[in-house]
Amino acid sequence: MSKKGFRSHSMGNNASGSPFPGEPEFLAVGKLRRPHGLKGEIVMSVWTDFPERLIPGYEVFVGQKHFPLKIRSVRKFMNDLLISFDELETRESVGEYRNHVVFVRAEALPPLEEGEYYLSQLLGLRVVHEEKDEILGVLVEIIETGANRVFVVRPEQGKDILLPDIESVVRQINFEKGEMYVNLLPGLIE
Repeated sequence: MSKKGFRSHSMGNNASGSPFPGEPEFLAVGKLRRPHGLKGEIVMSVWTDFPERLIPGYEVFVGQKHFPLKIRSVRKFMNDLLISFDELETRESVGEYRNHVVFVRAEALPPLEEGEYYLSQLLGLRVVHEEKDEILGVLVEIIETGANRVFVVRPEQGKDILLPDIESVVRQINFEKGEMYVNLLPGLIE
């Protein structure tokens, strides 16, 4: 399962890049971290292969309630972006959105090549132990690390499970069933 940026090879996406019926209307493109300076800029971790589409005037949707905001300015900041929004002109006003996920409408995203999907489409999938056919939990977050991504799986009870996004662990993804099948290497869970 080779990966490219925030896309991976799998089945289940149509050629237009639009979601199938039942798929999310919004896809995550980043996460707001902390205010920067005094004029309403905030650091945004980038979760998209297409950050160049985040331009002034572009509408994004912030947080679980998908609050609409128009981008006022955007510029590179190390591996992240510094972004500001119309009507949020102070450190305090933009700081209210700290740690909120930034979404775009799924139909606004560029089409993908056949067999590819956006990583944000993985959020909400049931994670199933491949050998035992046992549900481990639901994929609730994707963490970027230096070496590879880490999938955060939330079981019904107990601690979150951290699974590295590597071929020997992530075995198959089935969007039609809403499931990700994994192989648990020794030591991944207690």
